[in-house]
Amino acid sequence: MPLSRLNPQQYNAATASFGHNLIIASAGTGKTSTIVGRIAYLLKNNIQPEEILLLTFTNKAAGEMVERVASYFGKEVAGRIDAGTFHSISYRWLKRREGKVVLKQPRELKTLFRSVYEKRSLSHIDTPASPFGAHYLYDLYSYYQNTEMEQTFEAWIAMRHTEHEVYRDIYADIIEEFEALKLQYGFLNFNDLLLQMRQLCLQSDLGYQEVLVDEYQDTNLLQGTLIDAMKPRSLFCVGDYDQSIYAFNGADISIIGSFTCKFEDAVIHTLRKNYRSTVPILSLANKVISYNERIYPKELEVTRSERPHEPTLIVYDELFDQYHAIAMLIKQSMTPLEEIAVIFRNNASADGIEATLREQAIACRRRGGTSFFDSKEIKAVLDIYTLLVNESDMMAFIHLFEYAKGVGSALAKEMFIALQKLGNGSFFQGLFEPLDNMENPFEKRRLNHQLGLFDDFAELGNRGRFATLNFEKRFFNNAVLKHPKLNREGAQFLYHIYLLYKALKTLSSPQAVIKKIAASQIYGDIVEMLSTKRGQLADGSIDATLKSESAQRIRRKTLVLLELSKPYREHERFLNAMVLGAQDLTQGEGVHLLSIHASKGLEYKEVYVIDLMDGRFPNRKLMQRGGSIEEERRLFYVAVTRAKDRLFLSYAKYDKIKKSNFVPSQFLYEASLIPKDAQYTALAESVETTE
Repeated sequence: MPLSRLNPQQYNAATASFGHNLIIASAGTGKTSTIVGRIAYLLKNNIQPEEILLLTFTNKAAGEMVERVASYFGKEVAGRIDAGTFHSISYRWLKRREGKVVLKQPRELKTLFRSVYEKRSLSHIDTPASPFGAHYLYDLYSYYQNTEMEQTFEAWIAMRHTEHEVYRDIYADIIEEFEALKLQYGFLNFNDLLLQMRQLCLQSDLGYQEVLVDEYQDTNLLQGTLIDAMKPRSLFCVGDYDQSIYAFNGADISIIGSFTCKFEDAVIHTLRKNYRSTVPILSLANKVISYNERIYPKELEVTRSERPHEPTLIVYDELFDQYHAIAMLIKQSMTPLEEIAVIFRNNASADGIEATLREQAIACRRRGGTSFFDSKEIKAVLDIYTLLVNESDMMAFIHLFEYAKGVGSALAKEMFIALQKLGNGSFFQGLFEPLDNMENPFEKRRLNHQLGLFDDFAELGNRGRFATLNFEKRFFNNAVLKHPKLNREGAQFLYHIYLLYKALKTLSSPQAVIKKIAASQIYGDIVEMLSTKRGQLADGSIDATLKSESAQRIRRKTLVLLELSKPYREHERFLNAMVLGAQDLTQGEGVHLLSIHASKGLEYKEVYVIDLMDGRFPNRKLMQRGGSIEEERRLFYVAVTRAKDRLFLSYAKYDKIKKSNFVPSQFLYEASLIPKDAQYTALAESVETTE
């Protein structure tokens, strides 16, 4: 049984009395075994599986824990446990209550947000501060939702960005219209899932006897208030304050830090035995992290007894000398490539090491970059599919028109709304059988000088300008072609959409739909545009070989999507799987190239932490934007504790491309790998100035 395999500290935690238990589980101390043991304890004490909620930060982590429970109690019992991320659990509950939930990815909602933003003109405001761009304003609003429960958005903006107070009413009006559009079309983003789930919890008892929370140190205020709203009879939280590295996403370390203050009956359990790393690796990590303030005391004990390798510091004269040398070290290593990781703080570091590894024909895969589901070609296929399944999905339509020359998101939105009007509320009706008696289907412009809304829509255009494009008569007569800002390329693009959906209407299986989309004229145009762009050289010319290879890679990705569609028979189930499951799918083989955030929870026999230069790691730019040296130090701790057997730390003294000199990271001084000197004192003082 799971409990019999636990050490005394893990056992005491797993069998703790019902109430509020916080388990401090440092890197490699067996937190997963402890959580599985706790679930086993609950089941043995007559808690029903459906009365247990396990909240994790990846669906993969939840799946692995449930699988381990299933190996002891059977799949039927384990399958009744409610387990998943905050978002997936909320999605399931809301779908159960509402019947249908239209979940949208951030990039899709940013497109909708931009269409609202672009209707404003902010140039009439006399102020030195330039207004926030649409994407940055969207990110600010998302951060606000995750971290602020009391202030209005405009008050929050005015307090945090005083120089933007003059724009606050315009920002608030953009947010208000954006939220109204989401409500009108039934769109939800990931924040909305949690906000609506919290409201559901406040209104009703979900029936959980115990809620278990993994990676508790990474919860933000929104997630924290959601847990509170669940009113669990017992709470079992597992985390490590030294691994709290998501402040940029709203994670609030004070949530784990104030656990004993918040709950009078709180009991703290500490897992001290480390099963992952050797003594020298763990000693180095602890030496550096000890410079941070201690929230809960802990002292780790290493269980491994074999003769260890000391962590190795490697210093190079030039930046790319470092990357080439590390590639050669990996090539000569006896460790299997799948057990080697190169961990980086900045994407620029990843680009350099990836290029040199591939130059040496060393297989590698990168996480923390663009994933399969984030590639533009796959997004385009899923946007086409989404609109087929949900004709009210305005964002899918707007997003497709990013591939039409001269058509912005504001114009695309106006055309979509016009087509709905022409179809008495149905987009497809408006596209295929529009009303004949509607001369002007476009909404009247809202004018408000104070809010930056101006009228630039003078009169309708003439459809005759498209007479030479050989459209079908039914399409040519559509009043949507009268929009004065619609150009020939945009009209042609809309016609290709028209032809594709005529062909898709009769198809019932996801596999057939993907095949038809991949063979369509509109997707061919998208492939041509993307491959041309990816084949462009620095001087603007197109490399035919690069373009051809890009087109082939795009087509191969479409085949992968086709394979993913084969097990599905229903359109909606397939699309939901692609939205919710995309984050947990990875591809490739060989050496792991990982951002520190992507490396969280993983372990490797051999680890290289690269570019340990002041400015890069710690990253001073991010520190100036609200980060802290404590957060950067926790990132260093996470990076080095991924190593089980061998740890290499490296930095370079010079970048010949940028012609800039580097000094070592202060963490190398704190790790006693470099003697502290005047340079270290200067670094430490500059950090105090930065903060």
